[in-house]
Amino acid sequence: MRIIDCHAHIYSPDEERYQPKMNPLRVPGGKASVDDLRKASLENGVTAVRAVQTVSFYDYDNRYLCDATKANLDWVAGVCTLDPDDPHSPGLMEQFVRDYGVKTLRSTPGDNRKTFDHEGVRGLWKTCADVGATVDIFLMRLEWVESAEKLFKEFPNMIVGFDHCMDLKPGPLYERTLSEVLRLSKYRNLYAKVDFISTGTKVGYPGNDLHDAAIKIIDTYGPERCVWGSNFPNVLWTPKLTYAQHLKIFTHELPLRREARTQILGETARRLWFPRL
Repeated sequence: MRIIDCHAHIYSPDEERYQPKMNPLRVPGGKASVDDLRKASLENGVTAVRAVQTVSFYDYDNRYLCDATKANLDWVAGVCTLDPDDPHSPGLMEQFVRDYGVKTLRSTPGDNRKTFDHEGVRGLWKTCADVGATVDIFLMRLEWVESAEKLFKEFPNMIVGFDHCMDLKPGPLYERTLSEVLRLSKYRNLYAKVDFISTGTKVGYPGNDLHDAAIKIIDTYGPERCVWGSNFPNVLWTPKLTYAQHLKIFTHELPLRREARTQILGETARRLWFPRL
C-alpha cells in the first residue's frame, strides 16, 4: 500500500541562510530538516510528502520551503504560505509554482487573520486557479466558517485541503466543531485532512478519544476525499504521539476497510498532488 504524508513541516539547520522570525517556535532537539523528514518518512514506509511552510518559525518567508521542494521534486510537493494582506503575494505564488514546483497555497484569513471574505484571499485563490495550484485552507476557528464558505462557493472547482479538520479536539467546542466539519462536506471540492488525532488527543496512543470523530468524517466525506498527514516534526506538534504511532492508528487501530485505508493513506493524495507516482 502506497503511503503519502500530506502534512509535514520542515526547518533548516542553517539559520544564517534561512533566518527565523523574531521569537520563533523552535523544535525541541532541532531535528526537522527536509533530510530529517526523509529519514522519518522512509523508516515508516512513506513514499512522498507534502511539505508545509512553517509560519511559526519563518513567518511568510518561504525560501527554505521553495529550495527544499525544488531539490526534492521526486518526493516532495511544496505547500507555501503567503500573506493575503500583502499585494505582492499573488506574484510570489506564480513564481513559486513556476520556478520551484510548489503545488499548493496554504490559505490564511486576510485583514490580519480575521476573515476569508477578503480581496487578498480571493486574489491568491484566483492566482492558484490560473497557475494550476491547489489550496489548503487554514480554517481553524468556528468564527471563520461563514467567510470560508463564500470562497468555497466562488471557487467550486478549486481542490481545497481542509487543514486538521478545524483543529478538532476533545473539549467544550468538540460537538459544535465536529458538526461544522461534517456539514462542510457538502462542498465536494473540500478534502479532509484526518490528521487531528495526533494534534488533539488528550490520552496519547491510540488516540481513542478522537476515533469516533475520524470515522464520522471519513464516512461523511468518503475515503476518496480524506488524506493522512504526520504533522512532522512530531516532537513539537504531536508530543503525545510519534510519527510511527500516528501512522499505526490509520494502518491498524481505526476500523477501516482495506479500500478505505488505501485511499486515505495514499491514493487520494496521489491522485490530487502526485499523479506521476
